[in-house]
Amino acid sequence: MAPHIRPDDTGMATLGPVRDAHRLDLPRLAEYLRGRGLEAFRDGASALQYEGGQSNPTYRLEASGEYFVLRKKPPGELLPSAHLVEREYRVMKALADTDVPVPRALDLCEDETVLGQTFFLMEHVDGRVPTGPALPEVDRPEERAAIYDAMNRALAALHAVDWRRIGLADFGKPTGYVSRQIALWTRQYEASKGGPVAAMDALIEWLPGAIPPDEETTIAHGDFRLDNLILHPTEPRVVAIVDWELSTLGHPLADLAYNCMTYHLPEGPLWKGLGAVDVRALGIPGERDYLAAYRERTGRDVSTNWDFFMAFGLFRLAAICQGVYARALQGNASSANAREVGEKAPMLARAGWTFARRAGA
Repeated sequence: MAPHIRPDDTGMATLGPVRDAHRLDLPRLAEYLRGRGLEAFRDGASALQYEGGQSNPTYRLEASGEYFVLRKKPPGELLPSAHLVEREYRVMKALADTDVPVPRALDLCEDETVLGQTFFLMEHVDGRVPTGPALPEVDRPEERAAIYDAMNRALAALHAVDWRRIGLADFGKPTGYVSRQIALWTRQYEASKGGPVAAMDALIEWLPGAIPPDEETTIAHGDFRLDNLILHPTEPRVVAIVDWELSTLGHPLADLAYNCMTYHLPEGPLWKGLGAVDVRALGIPGERDYLAAYRERTGRDVSTNWDFFMAFGLFRLAAICQGVYARALQGNASSANAREVGEKAPMLARAGWTFARRAGA
């Protein structure tokens, strides 16, 4: 969950020393990677850790003057079905020859004697990471509009992929995605919650009986948003979609609604949202225009059941944030600001319940 990198105010990813809880055995790692044919690691490697990742610790490795990115499961006891770096590796590998921009996946290691947890290695992609949905680091409204259009195009391209043809027929069940997700994130929330949150309890009760009958299935990224994209260094173009941990076969409108949640969340200490921002003054399309562009690209009717999918997406993100908070209390969270992220859960649940009421709850 969450961007695996935190950009600074220039849009460049922020790197820092590897935190004590996430140290790597670099000699052992280099030995393993040399054995996998990666000769760049012949003289060892150095590592810095990306700031901001809430789920899987992420590192930039340097070896023989080349950069690589490593993603691994965090240490400690993990919630069931969480931190599935294996799925990230598999989906990026499968998407390599499609129109979906992804980093090149290089190696997956499930031998926990190497680093203590499963990890994978991918290419390092040069580019800009958006600092927030308002794109404050971008000077021109026209470029902001083009970046949002590029994000829209990337999501539409993902939802157009023939998942059977690229070998992902067993990447998830082709039906029942929403019901399974509600059950999964209810379990995850119950396993990590602290005190009661009335809005979350209401969503847990309402969502299962309100699921729309439409069963359309595509590859779903699961965490598709602006700060999980890498943009070309100078052009308004997506060069990589990252953070595929939550990907599966799922409903495309769930991905789209998740992508649009920022339009309904405020700018503030707990969330970078567009809810109180004059988006048109910035050149950013309003939600209606963004949805129209997606509809034009895909032919999907996005208006039907939109409030349900927004409620579902906010519920799901609230559960994810609660899990981040639980890991912060255990001391094995991937980011130094994990407690702050966890405090988002009640706010997200309340926003989700607002959409549920609009949908007839």
